[in-house]
Amino acid sequence: MPAPPVDEIALFPLHTVLFPGGLLPLRIFEPRYLDMVGRCLRANQEFGVLLIADGQESGPVHALAAVGTGARIVDFGAQAGGLLGLMCRGARRFRLHERRTQADGLHLGEIEWLAPPPPSALEPQQQPLVRVLTHVLKELGDMARHIEPDYKNADWVANRLAEFLPLGTAAQQRLLEIDDPQERLRLLAPLIELPADPS
Repeated sequence: MPAPPVDEIALFPLHTVLFPGGLLPLRIFEPRYLDMVGRCLRANQEFGVLLIADGQESGPVHALAAVGTGARIVDFGAQAGGLLGLMCRGARRFRLHERRTQADGLHLGEIEWLAPPPPSALEPQQQPLVRVLTHVLKELGDMARHIEPDYKNADWVANRLAEFLPLGTAAQQRLLEIDDPQERLRLLAPLIELPADPS
């Protein structure tokens, strides 16, 4: 069996878990990340978002989670104080194999892109979860224009619930690493107080 293809991408370690399809607003000011953003925009490339297991966002990073998500820049603009504001959207999951650090402090990772789960429809008893998500997305205001809803897709619904529920990053990371969206939904559904069915 051939070895899975390995790619090298820039990494953006955070104390945040990004899910495929999810939004990640960032404010950039460090030269290493400004250069990274320029390269990603010119080449239409993703950068990798990984949860910091041990370390700081603006300091030394000693350990990273094994699975992260590629992020694509969907909007950007200058902000006060010389900051660059980004809106990023999660794309593909990946597994980190090796990490190295450039002289400017930018982290690079040898990664294996993970195949998306096969399409899986919501089960009838899961339909109330869609009403919850519809309500939450309405509360996002202008940010919601960057979301691409797919309410019939169990993977998309599970990812949105995992990021909107008040979960710790360790729990979110465990959910990100579960391939089966139905399993994620089974874990998340008991945490949600479902609204009454208007019918």
